[in-house]
Amino acid sequence: MKLATLRTSGGSTTAALATGADTYLALPATDVGALLALPEWRTIVQEAQASEGSVITGADFAPLLPRAGKVICCGLNYGDHIQEMGRELPEYPTLFAKYADTLVGATDPVEVHGSGRVDWEAELAVVVGSELSRADENQARAAIAGYTVANDVSMRDWQNRTLQWFQGKAFDRTTPVGPVMLTADEAGQSFEVRGYVNGELVQRGNTSTLVFGPAKLLSYISQFTTLRPGDLVLTGTPGGVGMGMTPPRFLIDGDVLTTEIDGIGQLANKFRIHAPVAPVHANA
Repeated sequence: MKLATLRTSGGSTTAALATGADTYLALPATDVGALLALPEWRTIVQEAQASEGSVITGADFAPLLPRAGKVICCGLNYGDHIQEMGRELPEYPTLFAKYADTLVGATDPVEVHGSGRVDWEAELAVVVGSELSRADENQARAAIAGYTVANDVSMRDWQNRTLQWFQGKAFDRTTPVGPVMLTADEAGQSFEVRGYVNGELVQRGNTSTLVFGPAKLLSYISQFTTLRPGDLVLTGTPGGVGMGMTPPRFLIDGDVLTTEIDGIGQLANKFRIHAPVAPVHANA
């Protein structure tokens, strides 16, 4: 099944079940994260399917998990991307965090202030469905609620100011996620991830080549921080990012960034990029 968080006409959000042909069935939760926090969420969805509930058409996608408690990302997780960045295969995953404030919906515009090197990173994201603490891989696999599409849009000029990536990854409302979550029970063993800029294919990769797969990532992360229902883990991006091109290429004002994964869906976000400001230097 596919679950979404939709904006209603009143401006609030609601969790919904996709029923085909751009039609959704409203569920009794404010968003998908709130739904997953209910231990009986699968039963709630099954009962909704069997009933004649409120049908929603013409969906406006909100961020899938607008109140995610943790958004944890893995960098350098595809072999080809690691090579284009000039690095060796890692022994441990390279992790960084975002806030829920960074997330936007599948077709929301993305507005960037203060960066002139805005890059794309098409990714598969994993949605946590039950609490995980110091879990092994089998436990982690069982705790996956489902999968969604994300783009870890990165401000490379900010990211490269220091050895820490955080400031280039956590700009408000710059990380598209959605449009739906495909539940784990209906997912295959791997996904093909693609990214486009103005319709031009720039990234393509298969999650079968991940250095650290979803279950391994969740197990590793759970060794130091507890993962809870509605948390989000981005699994990394394949080769083809703008920074790795010769010469480097970045998004410009008006570009449309499309991210898609077969079987899940597509993000299509138009960018408004404002001129960067001069950085603040020490002793200035």
